[in-house]
Amino acid sequence: MENAPMIAGCWIAGRAVDGTGGTHTVVNPATGHAVAHLRLATPTEVDAAVTAAREAFPAWSQAMPSHRASVLRELASLVAGRAGDFAREEMVQTGKTIRLATEFDVPGSIDNIEFFAGAARNLEGKASAEYSGEHTSSIRREAIGVVGSITPWNYPLQMAVWKAIPALAAGCCVVLKPSELTPLTTLRLAQLATEAGLPDGVFNVVTGTGVDAGAALSGHPGIDVMTFTGSTPVGRTVMAQAAVNGTRVQLELGGKAPFVVFDDADLDAAVHGAVAGALINSGQDCTAATRAIVAEPLYDAFVDGVAELMRCVVVGDPSDPSTDMGSLISFAHRDRVAAMVARTEARVVCGGRAPDAPGAFYLPTLLAGVGERDEVYREEIFGPVLTVSKHSGDDDALRMANDTSFGLAASAWTRDLYRAGRASREIHAGCVWINDHIPIISEMPHGGVGASGFGKDMSTYSFEEYSTVKHVMTDITGVARKPWHRTVFAGVEPAERPGTAGGAQ
Repeated sequence: MENAPMIAGCWIAGRAVDGTGGTHTVVNPATGHAVAHLRLATPTEVDAAVTAAREAFPAWSQAMPSHRASVLRELASLVAGRAGDFAREEMVQTGKTIRLATEFDVPGSIDNIEFFAGAARNLEGKASAEYSGEHTSSIRREAIGVVGSITPWNYPLQMAVWKAIPALAAGCCVVLKPSELTPLTTLRLAQLATEAGLPDGVFNVVTGTGVDAGAALSGHPGIDVMTFTGSTPVGRTVMAQAAVNGTRVQLELGGKAPFVVFDDADLDAAVHGAVAGALINSGQDCTAATRAIVAEPLYDAFVDGVAELMRCVVVGDPSDPSTDMGSLISFAHRDRVAAMVARTEARVVCGGRAPDAPGAFYLPTLLAGVGERDEVYREEIFGPVLTVSKHSGDDDALRMANDTSFGLAASAWTRDLYRAGRASREIHAGCVWINDHIPIISEMPHGGVGASGFGKDMSTYSFEEYSTVKHVMTDITGVARKPWHRTVFAGVEPAERPGTAGGAQ
């Protein structure tokens, strides 16, 4: 796309708005060609978006849940009607395969919107009752206010949906900053939300850099809760910026998911699960299988099987439906992945280099004999790289799985019910898969512990991030003088009390 269009990088108060910052080019990393040009948002656009959101909040938060649900249902329908456009834009701005965008990113996003359309009418709370015997206590779950969100470049559409849609369903207004590398599908989503009937100012998008627009959003006093998905170091920066105003924060950060293979595992299933779990989205997935921890009796066969399957993976043109794996997000990121692999002393079984082709590609890579202190074992690579290490038994396997600061996802592979149960209890992670790795569903929460963050995306658990719980306590006795008043005064009439005008000695 040599004649790439100039587009507006912001959607504020229901209309397209140009940023006032420098010009930025969105690049297809698989080809190096320009996709679009835009002017980046600055704190000026962030402030305008927050102002628009605050003005829209009273009406949207008080709208009937059925109305919010109907708008979200219409949005899901509009996204489904433009599914092909979304998939193509997701492909060209990220370098991911058209097959992944078509079969995973877009349908998953539509399902998530449809789920929250229903969830908007199904808020949960403690049953109203007379817990004190003299009052009726009830719970109100109310929208928290204006939500600031920063989303990453690996799944631009899905992350925008995960952050914005539950907030909208709960009655909040949103100001979302997508990565400047991948803003196209987020901007299209915001436009369709307006077409679906979302009032102006309820959903705003500001495309800018993290140090400029991101910092302005995280530190803005008009934000009531700040949500972020991205790396752990940047997440800590976002939390520090939000802390200045005492703003609530939800973080979904990095991961280093263990892939634990016990000695009774179905080897064929584990091999296929490892390759799929490690290479999805070119390994640019914080839940990706990154550390295979394999029982010694299965180790050699597992390494051979994974290597054989990895060599069959077709890397190349993302627009070709037969391509299995596309490019990484940028040449800079590819070079970072390559540098980490180059520094390891582990055995490179396959891959370990960029192919002889244009674009930010890196071959599926398997590293065997990886030590527990090795950088590639401990740090997030965020590329198509799987490390393999041996374990000597169940206790050792679970120790190794938990020997990490991260805690986002993990999987355990076994045919033994009790082993599976133990692994699901003892592995410290927000999600533990048994005999699979990667699948997600809208009905269940996503989020981690430790260096992987806190709080949840997806499912009705995410409403905890976007709502406040109010206790309403109503007297049912009609008695003016309550028994508890004796803790403050004796309960006698003022004229009868010692030291008062009527009762002075």
